Amino acid sequence: MQVDFYQLAGTPIEAVVPQLAAKVLESGERLLIVSGEERVRALLDEALWTHDPLSFLPHGPDTDERAADQPILLSERPEAVNQAKFAMLADGIWRDAALGFARVFYLFDADRLDDARNAWRSLAGKDDVEPRYWKQEGGRWRQGP
Repeated sequence: MQVDFYQLAGTPIEAVVPQLAAKVLESGERLLIVSGEERVRALLDEALWTHDPLSFLPHGPDTDERAADQPILLSERPEAVNQAKFAMLADGIWRDAALGFARVFYLFDADRLDDARNAWRSLAGKDDVEPRYWKQEGGRWRQGP
């Protein structure tokens, strides 16, 4: 499995999540977005609707009666009732349940830097996990060392 660490340095989460979510949908996959904070889930819900003025990214909360049908599902728990193979941990908190996904996007800011370092160290020692670090350079995401 692959875990992509995205350090949010100066780019707001509501700008990053729709970009990554759009790429997941373009690849034909489903996505579970996890945040334990209702405020963050509401912010991301709005961002997924308004990211592209000409379209929207189809999504919904895990509390919706059609949650299983949602290509992008917002949840406080890492449980993919939409059968997503990709998960995004949008609150900077690592959850070992994410190891059950094929790919994980782990987003963190400066406040969660120590948590991200601890997660990196614990994952780097696992044979079946490929951690990768991404940073922004010139407005584009580039894989770092």
